Amino acid sequence: MNVVKKQRNSKMCIMCGLDNEYGLRAPFYSMEDDSVASLFCYREQHQSYPGRVHGGLITAMLDELGLRALWAKEGCEKTFGVTMSIETKFRKPVPYGVELLGRAEIQKETGNFLTADAKILDRDGQPLATAIIKYIKLDVSKIAADTVPHEELCYLVDDGLKEIEIF
Repeated sequence: MNVVKKQRNSKMCIMCGLDNEYGLRAPFYSMEDDSVASLFCYREQHQSYPGRVHGGLITAMLDELGLRALWAKEGCEKTFGVTMSIETKFRKPVPYGVELLGRAEIQKETGNFLTADAKILDRDGQPLATAIIKYIKLDVSKIAADTVPHEELCYLVDDGLKEIEIF
């Protein structure tokens, strides 16, 4: 599937922050079907049991994918929000040290509320974890005072990726 554009990375977000030494530093891409995709790799530091990623970090990636799906649908990174609820289903152990595919799309949007469907897949297309996430849209000043979103969400690193194999 064709990549429409690469989304920005932040400074310190645990999922996308390029300055966060413990984070995933994951890239996110707006796709031609208005979904978002990410090719990323958890590291050993993200484990719970040896060989497995911690469930909280799996859920955090699903949450990140969900709101970024709104940015893919809107074609820009202007709308922000916070998670109201997330229902995660862990289908198989999520390994670290291997490339994974994250995907999400908006299922429903009404006024200031939206629902996203997110998943993490292995490179054979097998679902490892899925989530239904509900968000409320909020102005950034109501989320974190004195925050200028595009000062924090400041990195746009063109990696030349034009297509992602989607299952």
